Amino acid sequence: MTAPFRFPRFFVTSPAPCPYLPGRQERKVFTELSGPHASELNDALGRIGFRRSQSVAYRPSCAGCTACVSVRVVTHEFEANATQRKLIRRHADLEVTACRPWATDEQFQLLRRYLSSRHPGGGMAGMDETDYADMIEQSPVNSVIVEYREPSVNGAQGKLIGACLTDRQADGLSMIYSFFAADREDRPGLGNLIILDHILRARAAGLPYVYLGYWVKGSSRMEYKTRYRPLEILGPRGWALLAEHDAVI
Repeated sequence: MTAPFRFPRFFVTSPAPCPYLPGRQERKVFTELSGPHASELNDALGRIGFRRSQSVAYRPSCAGCTACVSVRVVTHEFEANATQRKLIRRHADLEVTACRPWATDEQFQLLRRYLSSRHPGGGMAGMDETDYADMIEQSPVNSVIVEYREPSVNGAQGKLIGACLTDRQADGLSMIYSFFAADREDRPGLGNLIILDHILRARAAGLPYVYLGYWVKGSSRMEYKTRYRPLEILGPRGWALLAEHDAVI
């Protein structure tokens, strides 16, 4: 007998400094993802702008500010531009594997390097091995961690240089968190490559979207998300294509 669906209870966090726009406060509304209907709830909430973190779904709910908007790539209409095609060719030797969401020390050490290079002093800088394992393994939905490795040599597994925790939803792939060897000058553009790979994976699986999380117009940290077109944004009237004049190339 199927367990009855229970409407989720929502909660609101206390205001905190916004990490994207100086002088503003952020606040989030969230609910727990648990029980036999966790995947269905996560899918439904994802379509209205929620994101997953471990066993919680959340979205911004900031007083007087709507700068954070959900964005998703339309996979079947996506065409890589010349720069993106060149990037795919440059890293064509990488070995990519979708693994069960199990945390490893190799992943954690790569995350530490990434945070030190890209986000020193950020909110995740103090993560330890247990925090990382919780982020990867505490998933009540269909999740994988996609690993990007250098070529194997004589049967020995190549070095891990990128990873992404990814949820498979009913209508697409949701990129929860990606990290990579940002300090490797001989491997430029790994973050962009991971997004491109997810777009191609979703399209091959017949999934119409890749969810990239939130875009904040005016935040330089978020500009890269507008490079993947067609890109839909979630507004008061639902999903709509992001206007070309808002592109940041």
